[in-house]
Amino acid sequence: MTKIMLLVAGGATGTVTRYAVSGLTHRYFDGTFPIGTLVVNLIGSFLIGLIWGLWETSNISSNTRTFIFIGILGGFTTFSSYTMETVNLFRDGEIKLGLTNILANNIIGLLLVFIGFILGKGLINLTK
Repeated sequence: MTKIMLLVAGGATGTVTRYAVSGLTHRYFDGTFPIGTLVVNLIGSFLIGLIWGLWETSNISSNTRTFIFIGILGGFTTFSSYTMETVNLFRDGEIKLGLTNILANNIIGLLLVFIGFILGKGLINLTK
């Protein structure tokens, strides 16, 4: 029951944060491209890599990992919105924007997980 409550609390926190960040992003960037979803997915990718790098050798509890990785970051990032928006771009004839969205979310997202992980590991090494 504890893990379920952590998932609910983390998921709610991540979802509300995603809504706020995505909305703020759309205030500054207007257009057809789903920039809000891209921004939250890239921030989430970086954060998961960073936290993973920081915690890889730490004895962080399973409950804390569940709360952060699955709850907060799972609620913050949004694969379903990303795929729906990409399909809508293709459906609307925006082939280049659809392909850009796929490449940006996947390639840059993977790169940011890696950069975050390396940065996290580096920060741990600096404190030793």
